[in-house]
Formats: sequence, structure tokens, C-alpha cells
Amino acid sequence: MAKKTSGRGQRDLKVKVKSARGRKLSSTRWLERQLNDPYVARARREGYRGRAAFKILELDDKYRFLVPGARVVDLGCAPGGWCQVAVSRVNALGEKPGKRVGRVVGVDLQEVEPIAGAETHVLDFLEDGADERVKDWLGGQADVVMSDMAAASSGHKQTDHLRIIALCEAAAFFAFDVLSPNGTFVAKVLAGGAEGELQKLLKQRFSKVANVKPPASRSDSSEKFVVATGFRPAAGAEEEEPVAP
Repeated sequence: MAKKTSGRGQRDLKVKVKSARGRKLSSTRWLERQLNDPYVARARREGYRGRAAFKILELDDKYRFLVPGARVVDLGCAPGGWCQVAVSRVNALGEKPGKRVGRVVGVDLQEVEPIAGAETHVLDFLEDGADERVKDWLGGQADVVMSDMAAASSGHKQTDHLRIIALCEAAAFFAFDVLSPNGTFVAKVLAGGAEGELQKLLKQRFSKVANVKPPASRSDSSEKFVVATGFRPAAGAEEEEPVAP
């Protein structure tokens, strides 16, 4: 007999996934975790393309960088959840009367299903001239550069850590080229001991650098997010007025 649920009628039993022929144990565990993840269910209800949308929502709730009128670039934007959040918060669709209208540009190595209010492009941000192309699409410098990118897993924890730190550093250098003064850089990293140089790099160019693990980040994951605010362009760099909060 099934265990009774709470008075509100909500299911409080965990879904168990039976192992199947040909399915690896790790795949079974992943599927079971997905089925029992409240953020996955919430993403479906609220129309987001993945649970990762709640990570940027929670980070923005705390640091308030996605303001109406802001120009945002999302690196490695597939499947598009972060772009969806940005579109709403910067008023890219102009749905908030009296508020400035922002722009959202997402780039990825693969095509992304269209997102209302966002412009997505197939682009390797490491290519020569990628920064100028992104600024053309944005119509100027960015107020926010954000990245939820992760390098393909090798199965070796330390190697994966080094790879994602290198990817994050590359994203940071891209941000240096496209951000307006006082802009914000947000990126995923993995805890593992090699973050020191990245932190040093960011502290040279931003007034504040925070390391955060939002509630939507799974507790058993080593991921965290760096939020760098108050960008300071290098001397002699082209400057543009940032969007006021």
C-alpha cells in the first residue's frame, strides 16, 4: 500500500527508476535524480528550457545585474534558459511600460531553437573578431556577459576542473573586450584548487568579485559561480556609458 501524502495532496514519495537492460547504472541514477528534482518540475511548469534558469534567476535576485535596458551576451547559450530569464528581466520584449528596453544575444557552437526577445547565433566566441561581431549584434558594448558553459567531461575530476577554469578564463578575456564600464561578468566554475589565477585576474579588472553557490545548484555538485561587478576597462580602451540600474 502506498504511503499517504500530506493534507494538500502533494506527492512526497520519491520516484524509483528500475534498471533496464543496456542502461548504465549512472544513467539510471541520473534519470532518477531528474524525476525527483523539484527544479526540473518547476522549469516545466514555468516554461523554462532547463533547471539552470533558476541559477541565473537566483544570482540576479541577489546581485541585480539584469536590469531593464541592459545589453546582455550569453556565451554557450544552449538550450536557452539563461536567455529566457535575461529577456524578461532586461525588458527585451518591451512588455514593461515606462522601462528601458534591453537586448539579449546568445551565442553557441550549435543552433538554438528561437527564443522570443533574444537573438541567437552560431559562433565560437574564441574566433578572431568574435567580440566585434557580438558588439555589432548588441548595438554596442555589453552590460552583462554571462556563461553557464562547461567543457565536455573526461571522467577525470581534476582534468575537468582545469578545463572549465580555462574556459572561464577565456570567457573573462572575451568580457574584457566587450563590456562597458561598470559591467558584470557571471560564469560557472568548478571548485578544485585551480581558481586562484582566475580570481586574481578578475580582481584586477572588477571592483567586486564574489563566489556563490545558488540554491538551484545541486548540493552534490562542485559547481559554483563567480559574479564580478564593476568592470574597469584598461587604460585607453573604448568606453561607453553603462545602463543605470
